[in-house]
Amino acid sequence: MAGDTGMAGKVALLLWAQTLGLAGAQTTQLLVEPPWRPAVLWDRVTLTCQGSGTASDTTWYKDGQRWWLEAPDHFTVTESGTYTCNRPGSGHSASVRILDDQLVLQVPTQPLLEGDTVTLRCRGFRDMLVTGMRFYHEFKEVRRSLRGIELSLSPLHLNHSGRYRCGGRVNSELSPWVQSVPVTVTVHELFTVPVLEGPPELIEGSPLNLSCLSTPSPLRPPAPLLHLFYRDGQSVGGPQVSPQLLVPAVGVSDSGNYSCQVRSEGGAVQKSSARLRVTVRIPVANATITPGLPSHQVQTGDPVTLHCSVQVGSAPVNFTWLHNGQEVAEGPVLQLGNVDVGHSGTYQCMATNQLGQDGHHVFRALSPELALEVTSWGHGGTAVAAGVSGSLLFLVLLLGVIMAWHWWHRIATRKKQERAHPQPLAPPEEEEVLYTHVVKTERAGGLPSAALPKDTTVTYAELPGPHGRPQDTSNIYESVP
Repeated sequence: MAGDTGMAGKVALLLWAQTLGLAGAQTTQLLVEPPWRPAVLWDRVTLTCQGSGTASDTTWYKDGQRWWLEAPDHFTVTESGTYTCNRPGSGHSASVRILDDQLVLQVPTQPLLEGDTVTLRCRGFRDMLVTGMRFYHEFKEVRRSLRGIELSLSPLHLNHSGRYRCGGRVNSELSPWVQSVPVTVTVHELFTVPVLEGPPELIEGSPLNLSCLSTPSPLRPPAPLLHLFYRDGQSVGGPQVSPQLLVPAVGVSDSGNYSCQVRSEGGAVQKSSARLRVTVRIPVANATITPGLPSHQVQTGDPVTLHCSVQVGSAPVNFTWLHNGQEVAEGPVLQLGNVDVGHSGTYQCMATNQLGQDGHHVFRALSPELALEVTSWGHGGTAVAAGVSGSLLFLVLLLGVIMAWHWWHRIATRKKQERAHPQPLAPPEEEEVLYTHVVKTERAGGLPSAALPKDTTVTYAELPGPHGRPQDTSNIYESVP
């Protein structure tokens, strides 16, 4: 029933961990050689039971019944059926089927992971020829071959898991068409879907540290995985072995939707995380009051409204008004209404915002002081009088300018007229008489007296002064005898 055979090339059949998820409850393993499942009787199959306790205390079960007590831990199978083993210190193993059917579909016993390549083979009884081969996944035909007996799946994905079977004609094309019993293919994750961890809210200037966490499969020694990071769909880091992304000091532009991707070394398996929204908040700064003059003078009864704003600061921003250092109001607008003298003093506004994931970081910005002076109407009369005096002085100066301009205009007009009547080419010498109109007369001995004109006069005479300037009016005569 049993025999000693070489165990070279044995592969552990970890069905207890792959199909039932009982890795924590069972430690007994049943190894099969050659490493295919289900095994076929004509392959001379050897089964080995590994577990705690003494090897000779192994108990074998066949088709659910205790079959061999205090047996060796391995033997060569000579009968078809379903086998399990038990070791006193570790319990029962998973089962292994040994078939002796006309058509058998086999899958390797090794754990299958994403990205692997696996070949399923459909074998006829004692390796007889199989024709008209068809392969099925669940109830869907996935491949048809006239003489091929293999179905290759590469690269494996999780959706390749399921029940497979094959069908064909064994030994002759005239043989009846037969199907294999279904075999279950289980594809395990090479690594889990990554989870991106990091703070959803940061203060401007603080560091950002994101972690792309993924767990590799325990069924195989871990291979290097590559990590990539994205913000709003654009790459910001990787590919890199490190699962960390560090930004030393964030700014507003670093806000966005972050995600990461983990890839196998060859890139056959790629998995992306869900998005993580990261918001960079800005502390309030540069609070100002409008109107922005350092001092502001108003009259009693004037309406006064002050506005407070900040140059930067993430919402929500709260505003508090201070009058002479005491809090008097909340909000960005301070309505003083019709002011009186009691409203005089210094005003400031204080802007605050709460930042950080827990909101425990409070930032404040205090505006410059605004000095408000409210004067009564009595004091205002003095100011008005001073204003009127200033206006009168301005009018006097304006009148003087007009009169000066008028005098200058008359002088200019006179000079223009003089240029229009130029002096003779040869002006008379000094003290000469210049006659402008003369009526010539004879002396008494000449013509009869009756011939003399009644009025013998010089119409006009001008005595020019030095350099052709008019003499004094005493030198101008109207009549010469």
